Amino acid sequence: MLMPKRVKHRKMHRGRIRGIATRGNTVEFGDFGLQSLEPGWITARNIEAGRIACSRNAPEAKVWIRIFPQKSVTGRPAETRQGKGKGDIDFWCAVVKPGTVLYELGGVTEAVAKKALNRVAHKLPVKVRLIKRRLL
Repeated sequence: MLMPKRVKHRKMHRGRIRGIATRGNTVEFGDFGLQSLEPGWITARNIEAGRIACSRNAPEAKVWIRIFPQKSVTGRPAETRQGKGKGDIDFWCAVVKPGTVLYELGGVTEAVAKKALNRVAHKLPVKVRLIKRRLL
């Protein structure tokens, strides 16, 4: 599962997601991409499930994952009283703004890419759309 090798601070505030993505919002590496349409947290497990779905449905394609889970989310055990500090790290997630490109695919036809990225979209907790590389 994806997670940082080391971090400066183990536990983080929840924060809030404001605005739209100004960076990482275009297809740079492949020919087709999956772009987020709403803000949210995408866990490392979601990212890995999407990667597996993509590689199984388009085995000849090159896949780029454009997001990385660098936010730690803590949780407390069930039926635990208040107090006693912040809980242990539960999972890692990537904070995604609307417009962020999540996955990219290259080396396949549009039909194959559409099928594969559609399978990936079902694994994700945010609404997404398929975008093509813009030729300059």
